[in-house]
Amino acid sequence: MDLHTVETFRAAGADLSLAPGETWVAGGTWLFSEPQPGVRGMVDLTALGWPAWEGRPTGVTIGATCTIAELVAHAEASALPALAVTRSCAESLVMSTKIWGAATVGGNVCLALPAGAMTSLLAGLGATAVVRGTAGERREPVAELVRGVRRTSLGSGEVVRSFEIDHDVLARPAAFRRFALTDMGRSGGVVIGRPVGDRVVVTITGATRRPWVLDVDRGSVDGALDRIDPWYDDPHGAPDWRRAQTRRCVHEILEELS
Repeated sequence: MDLHTVETFRAAGADLSLAPGETWVAGGTWLFSEPQPGVRGMVDLTALGWPAWEGRPTGVTIGATCTIAELVAHAEASALPALAVTRSCAESLVMSTKIWGAATVGGNVCLALPAGAMTSLLAGLGATAVVRGTAGERREPVAELVRGVRRTSLGSGEVVRSFEIDHDVLARPAAFRRFALTDMGRSGGVVIGRPVGDRVVVTITGATRRPWVLDVDRGSVDGALDRIDPWYDDPHGAPDWRRAQTRRCVHEILEELS
């Protein structure tokens, strides 16, 4: 879509400041999908040259401007057990695989839609977002960065630089479940589970307005699910259906990881 209100386009600078009416752009797949009447200028984050993927002794760092295609390729090449769910998450996005080459990981998370599959992946694997702004740098779990539908903790002038996942998480298997009203439709819910000692950490997205992280054992899982409120309600699924389907998926994941 042509954005007729845009008057300026510039590369992002080291100070990461935005002028009135400016917005960040990387892949731009959502930005150009609908009118943006308040946008007068765009600031290109890809000009900063952030690496898409960096291996560290303690884990991996995924650049916010890493494309979905790059992430899937790196994850599969790494052969790290937890990252086996990466392609399944990417395929949960309602987009052609052709768009994977432009859409970015950070853009999907910062859009903060319940069905944001990169939010599902990163929150599910306990990733930490590295946030930069005019006041410096801070870190926050992805599951807490996303606060609700189209709501994040990002302040004025802040931008997500990267996502960090610890090696201890990556070295263990993860289980994935997704449900939707139609095979190719928007996710009604995504559930990712991973073992931590004798317990399982289960992350629920899509079915709720924000990520819900449950640290459970078999005996406490149903009680933890009962405390989730509210369940998301939109044309892609009613709350009671989402609640029932999530419960089914969680029990399947517990069985798979047992």
